[in-house]
Amino acid sequence: MADTVKLPEDSFKPMTPADRAALDSEKIAAPSLTFAQDAWRRLKKNKGAWVSLIVLAIVFIMAFGSIFVSPHNPNAVNPSCANLPSKIPGIGINGFNGTLVQAGQRVDAYKQAGASAGTYYIMGTDYLGRDLFSRVLYGTRISLIIALVATFFDLTIGVTYGMFSGWKGGRIDTFMQRIIEIILSIPNLVVIVLLILILKPGMTSIIIAIALTSWTNMARLVRAQTMELKSQEYILAARTLGERPLKIAFKHLLPNLSSVIIINTMFTIPNAIFFEAMLSYIGIGISSPQASLGTLLNDGQKNFQFLPYQMWWPALVLSIVMLAFNLLGDGLRDAFDPRTKE
Repeated sequence: MADTVKLPEDSFKPMTPADRAALDSEKIAAPSLTFAQDAWRRLKKNKGAWVSLIVLAIVFIMAFGSIFVSPHNPNAVNPSCANLPSKIPGIGINGFNGTLVQAGQRVDAYKQAGASAGTYYIMGTDYLGRDLFSRVLYGTRISLIIALVATFFDLTIGVTYGMFSGWKGGRIDTFMQRIIEIILSIPNLVVIVLLILILKPGMTSIIIAIALTSWTNMARLVRAQTMELKSQEYILAARTLGERPLKIAFKHLLPNLSSVIIINTMFTIPNAIFFEAMLSYIGIGISSPQASLGTLLNDGQKNFQFLPYQMWWPALVLSIVMLAFNLLGDGLRDAFDPRTKE
């Protein structure tokens, strides 16, 4: 018979408050976070994405707020104030004080034009005397509206098409993917030119072209993720319990596809903005007198040699918006990807 092991007497002593406090201090405690809360925490740590989010919020507020409050009518023509430079009250820096260099001398362009003492234009005026600041706000709003329309079609047609194709699989999936390949084989520029033959150049033609072609990339990404997720255990368990495919799609698939959808959406928006600006710049997009960032660039490049500010301002706004969306997209990709190392 084996010898009985005798434990020390102090091992049966009750734990004192001091002992409990010592054990509590050694515990590694962390707040319980959901996936969305953790993604938001990671996004806030990315300074570039966080600054981009703030910049885009300001751009959206100014662009859509100009519907109600605008310095001037963006289409109002004032020939007496044509080609005036930027003038910001209280700033005496050259380039922002309403002066121009003529014949080697810097002169007050506002005084030469006979403008009243309280007249000023933050970004100057164009060749017809229209306020560039109001037109840039209006053009930015047009570009953002087109980008939001592209996002709408991505989130409706693209996500639905991709989920249905990936869920069904087999011949249905093969047939649906061949349709996407046919659409992708036709360049967007060809689609918009064909639409111009039927419709006049403008926002309607651009929106229809985007509706026909913009959703294909989202559909392919969602389809690939759906085919991977539908073989997971929780999906198989839901199907075994007899849940309907529509309920499985909204309850299980869509939440797990959210990261792919959000990230791809953030890259769709700048592509749509650039697409509209390119079409308007070459003259088959938004037509005058309406303003968009593309038409403002087109008008500005005509006088770029003598009045470069007319092209600088819309180019600067377009660059900032494009850069902010791309940086925010990169930040969202890092925040929603659980494999990303901090």
